[in-house]
Amino acid sequence: MSIVESQFQSVLKPLVHSESNLVVALSGGLDSMVLLQLSAAFAREQRLKCCAIHVHHGLSNNADEWAEVCKKVCEQLGVEIITEHVSLDLSHGESVEQLARSARYQALEQHMTPQSLLLTGQHGDDQLETFLLALKRGSGPKGLASMGSISPMASGLMVRPLLNLSRQELEAWATKAQLQWVEDESNQDQRFDRNFIRHSVTPALKARWPNILQSTVRTAALCAEQEALLDELLRDKLDSSVNGFGGLLIEDLTPHTEVYRFRLVRMWLASHGELMPSQAQMHQLWSSIACAQPDANPQLKLARGTVRRFQGALYWVESFEDVTHWSQSLTLTKTLLLPDGLGELGLQKMAQADAPCSARVGILRAPAPGEDYRVVFDPTGLSAHPEARQHSRKLKKLFQEYGVPSWLRRRTPIIMSNEQVVAVVGLFVDQRFSGQDIELIWHREIK
Repeated sequence: MSIVESQFQSVLKPLVHSESNLVVALSGGLDSMVLLQLSAAFAREQRLKCCAIHVHHGLSNNADEWAEVCKKVCEQLGVEIITEHVSLDLSHGESVEQLARSARYQALEQHMTPQSLLLTGQHGDDQLETFLLALKRGSGPKGLASMGSISPMASGLMVRPLLNLSRQELEAWATKAQLQWVEDESNQDQRFDRNFIRHSVTPALKARWPNILQSTVRTAALCAEQEALLDELLRDKLDSSVNGFGGLLIEDLTPHTEVYRFRLVRMWLASHGELMPSQAQMHQLWSSIACAQPDANPQLKLARGTVRRFQGALYWVESFEDVTHWSQSLTLTKTLLLPDGLGELGLQKMAQADAPCSARVGILRAPAPGEDYRVVFDPTGLSAHPEARQHSRKLKKLFQEYGVPSWLRRRTPIIMSNEQVVAVVGLFVDQRFSGQDIELIWHREIK
């Protein structure tokens, strides 16, 4: 077995089980074609499902040809291939590299399940380039950790099984195996920082220090270990500082040093998938958002969303769909998928309830004959009488009293029966529907 095959299998074998499926990110370039060949053979050996996803950006005149090459090779290997066409909005002046990367991962995420391993073909030379780019930006240990071999991706895992191999090793293996691959002409354009490093910097580094690639991979791994240790040590503190709506409590951050405070904020942002903000942005976030006057409504736009403040907490707000007019029936027999990544909602009889405590958000009586439950998101004109209250009130007032941020008030599920509010999920059950028959389960994602 070659070093390429051995390295690939050493990463994959501990991760797979009988229900695993391999999803290969296939661009058509050298590294992804090697990855496809290795994945197809491994899937046959382990009796796993394997498919390839080719993302067609349309940026090159050769894009259609690359898609055909990928299709042909997959047919030869007996691997299902799905081609995703994406378009990039270049009107806002953002980096084409970043736009293409974001579009690519959004397309790939659509094919992920909890059993999926998304395999990407980054190798040691890519790691060296990523490390140098982070160094150029003045990144700390998190940035210098560069790319990890294994990381969460949507509901599954993203795996880079070739990260400890050089491009030279992959090319030698591919040539011996007589593989076919495409060459993206844009990889020669040194206006892009990564290409400049690839063609003008790393050759000189390798000539001077032949082991620079291995040393960089090791340094990145050590930085990643230190980051993982810090995250582990501070995880309980972060969890205790986040409220039920996903907000980071400012009063929990205030007593700490700036270093400690900023670390918690960065961990919180990372949990929402945000890119790491600069030091200047961190100072602005604290001074202009966290420490703003109580009656202010400050906001800070970052790469993938906005940080806002509400009632003593920082909130991460992404752009989202309007779900105001969405409505679906809710029954004991079926888990309801909520719109726009808001999770899953279900009803379970108390004797059968087995969900994690964090997902249990209410207890109510079973519907009487003729009562049908449905889920809506529009609170306009609705009133309710929470179990613990003396009087009924408009939902608008109740949302304020329960401290629900304004942008979540039309994203919080409301259970209705005819024209009556049964419950506002996660907040209260109406007195008329109070009981001990059914438990309300919400596996949610806060956006």
